Amino acid sequence: MPEWITSIDINILLFIQEYIRTSFLTPFVIFITSLGNAGIFWIVLSVLLLIPKKTRKIGCLGILGLLGSLLVNNLLLKNLVARIRPYDAFASLTPLVAKPIDYSFPSGHTGSSFAAACAMYRDLPKWAGISLLLLAVLIGLSRLYVGVHYPSDVLAGMLTGILSGCMAHPIWKKLQKK
Repeated sequence: MPEWITSIDINILLFIQEYIRTSFLTPFVIFITSLGNAGIFWIVLSVLLLIPKKTRKIGCLGILGLLGSLLVNNLLLKNLVARIRPYDAFASLTPLVAKPIDYSFPSGHTGSSFAAACAMYRDLPKWAGISLLLLAVLIGLSRLYVGVHYPSDVLAGMLTGILSGCMAHPIWKKLQKK
């Protein structure tokens, strides 16, 4: 990562740590960030949506989005960029959750959240789609609050997640033709 981006990133993280973290907010944010652990919330939601025939397509779209995010973010970009976590680069940053062992860029929590939410969004009732997108935003922001990702990691995760989620629809259509 260019040094100027890292400088902006760490200043944002230190600002969050110094001025935004509170004992009142921390348990809520840790809960929100835990929803993205291993994509489990999104996997469970997708599987539950597979059960009723009426929502089966939405569940499949969620799984396709998650698979796209897994391939792009966790298998390709994390290993290609190999960016160390911010708490390893800056001793003054204190993470609030267990330290992840993989690379930092892009945020897998954010990528999977946006991938699933975007894949499901247009086939859900508007209130449900917006709720999932809002949850994806909160999960992404939570990664900054707990100090395990740089802002540019979260932004990249959001962009790759949106792309993965949007690609789920044309992939679904091709699978339906077979």
